Amino acid sequence: MKTTNPGKQRKAFFNAPLHKKRKMMSSHLEENLLLKYDKRSSPVVKGDTVRVMRGSFKGHEDKVVSVNIKKNTINIEGITMAKADGNKIPKPIHPSNVVITKLNLTDKWRRSKLERDLSEDTKKEIEKEAEEQIKEAEKEQKRLEEELAKQEAEKEKEEIGEEEPEKPVEKPKEQAKKTEEAKPAPKKTETKPKTEEKKTTTKKPAEKTEKKTPAKKSTTNKNTTKKEEK
Repeated sequence: MKTTNPGKQRKAFFNAPLHKKRKMMSSHLEENLLLKYDKRSSPVVKGDTVRVMRGSFKGHEDKVVSVNIKKNTINIEGITMAKADGNKIPKPIHPSNVVITKLNLTDKWRRSKLERDLSEDTKKEIEKEAEEQIKEAEKEQKRLEEELAKQEAEKEKEEIGEEEPEKPVEKPKEQAKKTEEAKPAPKKTETKPKTEEKKTTTKKPAEKTEKKTPAKKSTTNKNTTKKEEK
């Protein structure tokens, strides 16, 4: 950047793309690393060991936990600050305030960049160091997985214990007393007075009314009356 105006410099930094911001997050290498790799500085990566050179945590040396490219800060193990409510959070530190004492060589792309224009002996040393770091990283990962599995198993046991509480063991005498108390009392049979049987009145079927047929007039009487008149 050619301009010396601080406002323009800040504007250029905050509007820069991520691949350019990544290069701006560089820190100086320690003397032994400077002579080994023939480089003055290198971008800070998660897993690098750094030493703080300025501020209240001056002299603190530990691994980098995370890198924030947008805010141009890094978080280091053991460096925290307290909030108003008492909780502790990691304190962000600018990469210009630290010096790299040990590089993380587990990334192939980073190794290939560091090995440029170096002798074969130094390249072999870098590869050996990278293999050791990879083995250590695998061991740490296995240890973390085992710890997580143990924590999950303990949580499951606690949940099962809360759902089904263990019943206290009772003595045989107490059990006998409880069984006697639990038995239902014999029911009293009450003798109810006999109710008078209701008389069942059977209705007789209605007699069929016979239709009276009109009597036929006798022809004999008519004949006798006619003879007498004569």
